[in-house]
Amino acid sequence: MRHECGGETHSTPAKGARVIQNLDLFPIGNCAASALIDRAGRFVWSCAPRVDGDPFFCALLDDRDPEGSSARGLWAVDVEDTAEITQAYLRNTPIVRTEITDARGAKLEIIDFAPRYRQFGRVYRPLAFIRLIRPLSGAPRVRIRMRPMAGWGAAPAEITVGSNHLRYTGGEMTLRLTTDAPVSHIEMERTFRLEEPITMFLGPDEGFDAALAITAERMLQETAEYWRGWVRTLYVPLEWQEAVIRSAITLKLCAYEETGAIVAALTTSIPEHAESGRNWDYRYCWLRDAYYVVQALNRLGAADMLENYLSYLRNLVDQARGGHVQPVYGVGLEPALTERMAQHLPGYRGMGPVRIGNQAHEHLQHDVYGQIILSTVQAFFDERLLRPATADDFRALEPVGERAWELHDKPDASLWEFRGREAVHTYSAAMCWAACDRLGNAAAKLGLGDRADFWNGRAAKVRAVIEERAWSETAGRYSATFGGDQLDASLLQLVDIRFAEPADPRMRATMDAVEHGLRRGHYMLRYATPDDFGEPKTAFNICTFWLIEALHLSGRTEEARTLFEEMLQRRTAAGLLSEDIALDGGELWGNYPQTYSLVGLINCASLLSKPWTSVR
Repeated sequence: MRHECGGETHSTPAKGARVIQNLDLFPIGNCAASALIDRAGRFVWSCAPRVDGDPFFCALLDDRDPEGSSARGLWAVDVEDTAEITQAYLRNTPIVRTEITDARGAKLEIIDFAPRYRQFGRVYRPLAFIRLIRPLSGAPRVRIRMRPMAGWGAAPAEITVGSNHLRYTGGEMTLRLTTDAPVSHIEMERTFRLEEPITMFLGPDEGFDAALAITAERMLQETAEYWRGWVRTLYVPLEWQEAVIRSAITLKLCAYEETGAIVAALTTSIPEHAESGRNWDYRYCWLRDAYYVVQALNRLGAADMLENYLSYLRNLVDQARGGHVQPVYGVGLEPALTERMAQHLPGYRGMGPVRIGNQAHEHLQHDVYGQIILSTVQAFFDERLLRPATADDFRALEPVGERAWELHDKPDASLWEFRGREAVHTYSAAMCWAACDRLGNAAAKLGLGDRADFWNGRAAKVRAVIEERAWSETAGRYSATFGGDQLDASLLQLVDIRFAEPADPRMRATMDAVEHGLRRGHYMLRYATPDDFGEPKTAFNICTFWLIEALHLSGRTEEARTLFEEMLQRRTAAGLLSEDIALDGGELWGNYPQTYSLVGLINCASLLSKPWTSVR
């Protein structure tokens, strides 16, 4: 099979001092399994049996030298006397190709992917990864290090050796590596000449009842065809297509398709900045983040993710029975995400703690009611959907609107999840307004005139409260909290949810104040005041994209385009972003890949691009 790589092929020098851990990682996955591969072609992060499970590859959160004898939690293909490594995705897929050349000119390639394609009338997406190792020239000398861990880095997985496989057991995990390589070479980590291609299938503890190499090649071809077929369904802007496509593919990788959940990121405990203690577990479904994801993918026409996520939301709404809705749930709809520390992993660059779970499930964040309805309302209007929303669905949503009405002027922890203080936050109140407003729209579409009048009336009352209590006469702008004068980048979202028009003098004054108070060169802070962990020291990438949108809407489009190009330069070799960035733009921080950040990239590209008609 000919492999056409998309975008640039990125080279990594192999010699020199020890490589410091960084987020220059390539995600692979299939919406059930996911992994992160570093620039040397090593698996350094992957969890089982789900994205929020025990990391059997955990080197990303271990401070040991990945090239040293004590390295653990990785799956490496080491080439003796490596001289150069190049790496890229196969075009329009999440399949990674790594090419390694040794000092004598011998060369090999590694193809890494998680199989995904249609089979027997459904999508085949097992908890499995395939590695194909092929000599390209000469006979490079290689060593395969397979070192999965169990119990959050507590101990190596137990190994059982079979005739053509190795079984790895520990904690919740039992995985089987089926291979046509000499099993003892892998078990003993011998260095040997690579003279023939090697196939490795890491998956469930089941026999592989087919010709391994032939089957893996077929899976590669069908997986590539699946992803390229999915990409063809997207409506992409004229400009920055490669960046948008890569972001869209990665957002899809952050979906746990079995339930419809969309996780905020694939990792836990990557700090927001060095020694910050701001190390959070993002491998769960925040209703806010998921709303932004489906909003962005809707702009590209990816209706499949919307439909699956709506199923997840309907289950949550039923589960809540008209009562409290948490800001975050497990991918299996679990409400309890008790936060605890992993004692056996030192953390990213040794910067612990490593957290499992997230205390945010205990928070009051009233914006979630708006996000549920904003995510759902499209289903009342979109004729493409296999399951358009009905009057019954509307009635099931009304209790969510009731909660929004009840809580629109009550204090919460805000979308930024403050752990030590509460206030009535303007963003949360505006999202409650949006819940009522969109229920009015849905009722009108269904011909339910009395309910449309009811919800439009409530929306008007919430608007009046926000206009009175969020407006600061002293500052001459909206405040982030009722009766206060704080600045918060989320105020820019008042335009996105259609609460305010960008030309409104009040909104213009607010946009100007947010930019002046929170912009730091090319980047934006969420807020500039100290929180539970002190003053923020990195910019929040989604807020920079919000700034770009605001600049464009203010008529400063060329400046917005320049800033957008700057953000594109900050992406990893995989074309992705994490949550945060150093204020000098030199380093990415926070969990990765961050859905918020990729949403911002897609939205800004769609907003700023020249129209397709310009090329006709």
